[in-house]
Amino acid sequence: MAAATPDFCRNKRRAPKFAEQGEHGPERWLTLELKLMADVALVGYPNAGKSTLISTVSAAKPKIANYPFTTLEPHLGVVRIDSATEFVLADIPGLIEGASDGRGLGHQFLRHIERARVLCVLADLVSMEGIDPDHQVEVLLRELAAYRPELLERPRLIVGTKVDAAEPAVLERWKASGRHAISAVTGAGVRELVGELAQIVQEARASYVIDDSEITIRPEPEGTRVEKLGDNEFRLHGRSVERAVALNDVTSPDALNYIDDRLTGLGVPRLLARAGAQDGATIHIKEFSFIYTAQVG
Repeated sequence: MAAATPDFCRNKRRAPKFAEQGEHGPERWLTLELKLMADVALVGYPNAGKSTLISTVSAAKPKIANYPFTTLEPHLGVVRIDSATEFVLADIPGLIEGASDGRGLGHQFLRHIERARVLCVLADLVSMEGIDPDHQVEVLLRELAAYRPELLERPRLIVGTKVDAAEPAVLERWKASGRHAISAVTGAGVRELVGELAQIVQEARASYVIDDSEITIRPEPEGTRVEKLGDNEFRLHGRSVERAVALNDVTSPDALNYIDDRLTGLGVPRLLARAGAQDGATIHIKEFSFIYTAQVG
């Protein structure tokens, strides 16, 4: 449907010599924050094996090194099991105790977890700092809850990494808990982990409810309102009257005549008369001011 055009050309105005000006748009400051969307987020301490895992099960090639905070930006990888089954895996930079308070760039990293359907919490069974795997899990879950409590309601798997280098006692205690234990280097347990993640993702997708509630922002009513500012001084409010002035060149006599016609058509003279405007009244519309001439009859 074509947009309506101004009635510049008509019997009263057959050869208009003016055109509408551009309208000033609304101005506002926006803070935009990019958040990754993934099916599974890998959550763990620095150097827990997240990057090695994602590089093993997908084509993602994050930087891998034997020191903390190797990953400073999230990485995405697509895990394909077969032609009909795949999911997106996100390698989230390492979290540490106090991450929910911003420690170790925690807030920057945590925000990327918000959009993941499933959490895969990795515990380093060979921690460089000597932190017990169970304590790692406890801290990570506590930081997630402190940052956004609903994150703990997401489906999650707890996975021990680096079983190929773990102490026998640590590994035995971990396996006794019934949790997954993998080695992304040797591939031990990785296939089983990926299969279970795919199943959980499928269930999470099926149970996902689209929020169909709508927030409707309606424009202000088109009506015109008269505000009395002082002795024989008034201001007109309303989108229609403001546009009638803003879109036209008030330095052009033809445009002024057109503005006068538009305001008359909007019932402005009648509204001003009811408000008590007299001949010579100062009328303000936005940043423009006019001298009012009362209509006779």
